[in-house]
Amino acid sequence: MADQIQLAKAYYRAFAAGDRRYMEEHLADEFTFSAPPDPHLDRAGFFERCWPGSGTGQESEFVRLIESGAEVIVTYETRLPNAPKGRNTEVLTFDGDKLIRVEVYFGWTIE
Repeated sequence: MADQIQLAKAYYRAFAAGDRRYMEEHLADEFTFSAPPDPHLDRAGFFERCWPGSGTGQESEFVRLIESGAEVIVTYETRLPNAPKGRNTEVLTFDGDKLIRVEVYFGWTIE
């Protein structure tokens, strides 16, 4: 069984680095992404709507990583260059070593 905590961390590192190759390899074909402005994006929709924000110099610090079955609940604090620090929580669902679903719950600005 894959170490889902490490897979979750790798997902965030790949997004921060703009590592599209990693993401292409680790997102399931049936991957879905939901956030308040973008509910139920499929894999192509994720790359179209969300991927342009990758690799922009964001720095993230994990506040919590909780594994429950096939899910990892992640709360992180992040900062983009020239922007205040913010906090979000996401639920990542895995199928083996593939990320199958991300649900984003936006937090707040903390600085």
